[in-house]
Amino acid sequence: MLKGFANAFRIPELRKKIIFTVSILLLYRLGAYLPVPGVPFQQMLEAYSSAASGSGALAVLNLFSGGALSRISVFSLGIMPYITAQIIMQMMQVVIPSLGELVKEGESGQRKITQYTRYLTVVLALINAIGYLFLFLSYGIDFSGLPFPAWLEYVIIVVTMLVGAMIIMWLGEVMTQRGIGNGMSLIIFCNIMSGLPTALISSMQTSTTGMLLTIITFIVIIAIIPLIVFIERGQRRIPVQYAKRVVGRKMMGGQSTYLPIKVNTAGVVPIIFASSILYLPAQLAVFFPKVQWIQTVANNLSSGWMNWVLSVSFIVFFAYFYTSMVFNPEETADQLRKSGGFIPGVRPGSATASYIKSVLDHITLPGALFMAALAVIPSIIFYFTSNQLIQAFGGTSVLIMVGVAMDTIASLESQLKMHNYEGFFK
Repeated sequence: MLKGFANAFRIPELRKKIIFTVSILLLYRLGAYLPVPGVPFQQMLEAYSSAASGSGALAVLNLFSGGALSRISVFSLGIMPYITAQIIMQMMQVVIPSLGELVKEGESGQRKITQYTRYLTVVLALINAIGYLFLFLSYGIDFSGLPFPAWLEYVIIVVTMLVGAMIIMWLGEVMTQRGIGNGMSLIIFCNIMSGLPTALISSMQTSTTGMLLTIITFIVIIAIIPLIVFIERGQRRIPVQYAKRVVGRKMMGGQSTYLPIKVNTAGVVPIIFASSILYLPAQLAVFFPKVQWIQTVANNLSSGWMNWVLSVSFIVFFAYFYTSMVFNPEETADQLRKSGGFIPGVRPGSATASYIKSVLDHITLPGALFMAALAVIPSIIFYFTSNQLIQAFGGTSVLIMVGVAMDTIASLESQLKMHNYEGFFK
């Protein structure tokens, strides 16, 4: 592993990408601590602490923003508006035929969809910014740090948070294009890791059993990581045989290979999407801080048995939904037929597509249930223990972190092999 990192820094192009990515992440963390003009910092922390203690939804939103929400920083909105916009656009591709046609147009169509996603992100970020302003006004925050009328101060706060969300979107896209890839996932990874030290200290100080529970939690996390890696790298290999054919004076084909289908084709996307959907009511509830039934519904969807049931349902749904978008059995069967390949015992064409789809459906369910179990079980434990470490470093967080780390290492591995260097895996 260490030799792989050393090899990565020997390649100038890859070294620049790594340094660029780390620099962007440091810039992002700086923005998470940069307060919005006119916000009283200490009063904000005290008001947030009292508000979050009775609202599981608010605490989770703060977790996914890397603690920026509790400080009303420039990056208070975090990455969630962009993730929510991506979910909406991907689901609209199934509902609206014109968007589905854009996907088939290749790179030009994808650019248009990306542009629509950006516009939608701005709209969602504006709604969230106004909602958060209303929420903290209801807790008595005195936003009078600037010599302006109150309405102008409110406009400055909303515009600052909106611009912060747009900067986050740009940082994520720049990291994907010019860095080592997975820009948005790396930002989520950074947000989760930033809350670990505070959660660790809080967990150890809560009670006399805090130290013991913290040690047990770490042991369980260390034990579960190899299982996550095993599932993430697990494959179902469908045997493929290529027919012999004569090309010029050479005999081509005749070899046997396999078609790899991952157990968890969708990766960590279902968990991220499910979390975004479940915490959307919490984001909308900030518009009505005094309406008790809306706050109750938002909190129930953010924690408790309703959250657990919906989490499992959404994770399984998005696992199938996203897998169907990234893996097309009809296209795979058509490519096999054109290249002279076939699955032994299965007729080429529609029969092959049906067989691949059946295998994909059967293998996606165990992976989805595994992700759902890891996401829900720590939430149940936190519900009864209130241990902050379990909330900040629970199953969802570990899955996202391990998944992002594996994707990043795989990206570096492929680039190392292009330059004939030994990678991270042997």
